Amino acid sequence: MSVRTEIGALGVWTWLDNLPATEAGEFAKRIEDWGYSALWVPEAVGRDPFVVLAHLATQTQKLVLATGIANIYARDPMTMRAAQLTLGEMAPGRIVLGLGVSHAHLVQKVRGHEYKAPVPAMREYLEAMEQALFAGLRPEEEPPILIGALREKMLRLSGKVTRGAHPYFVSPEHTKFARGVIGPDAWLCPEQKVLLETDATRARTVARDAMKVYLGLPNYQNNLRNFGWGDADFEDGGSDGLVDSIVAWGDADALRERIAAHRDAGADHVCIQPLRADGGPGPDLETLEALAPVNAG
Repeated sequence: MSVRTEIGALGVWTWLDNLPATEAGEFAKRIEDWGYSALWVPEAVGRDPFVVLAHLATQTQKLVLATGIANIYARDPMTMRAAQLTLGEMAPGRIVLGLGVSHAHLVQKVRGHEYKAPVPAMREYLEAMEQALFAGLRPEEEPPILIGALREKMLRLSGKVTRGAHPYFVSPEHTKFARGVIGPDAWLCPEQKVLLETDATRARTVARDAMKVYLGLPNYQNNLRNFGWGDADFEDGGSDGLVDSIVAWGDADALRERIAAHRDAGADHVCIQPLRADGGPGPDLETLEALAPVNAG
């Protein structure tokens, strides 16, 4: 019987680059025990996400492991295809391949590649993956592919040629828009930053620190402009309204309300990024325990 990948309703999105391998494995096991269905691992200039996922697969039993996202400029299509199928066979039904076009400065200045028009580049890459040679043992089911999509054309592509979309740095308003574009059957898995802090001043200070890199990137700015945010909202770390739109802060009930808002807007799966109240790197365990599915109700 074929093993199918089920993404579940609530996952965790977090950086693990600063955790030793042993602690990263312990963290994955803990969130699995807390009832989270998936763990999303990003890629930038740190660890290789596929090596990390392979390690975490040995430390857990049923947790879905996803890249959020793997950069298409970091590997040629044949290499990406090999990683997808290799992990899919090693951890059946537990791998999701999130792919994205990254950002021009990371691709050109850091990696030294030519940054191409995003939608055609993604389409060509996926076609090349489909045609790539692979002589290894194949999984019963190929791990599903999601695209890190934000705007209409990329969202439409994700709903047409992959299993769905993994939008990042978005609000429930975007989730509603995305669902309308990708259709009713594609997976929609937005990321949502959450912060267990009830003091508005402290919460927004931490939130602005977490947002500052993304606010300066054209891909995210252009998407936010589609929802009415303008130049003034991007200044000084972001306006209060924009900060509150991107980062859910408050007590556990307030954070649950934001997660529910994404679900109501059409999300199949929400992956929360738990920011630490002290502004430090890595996930906040207190937040994850408070929102843990095993503690619901």
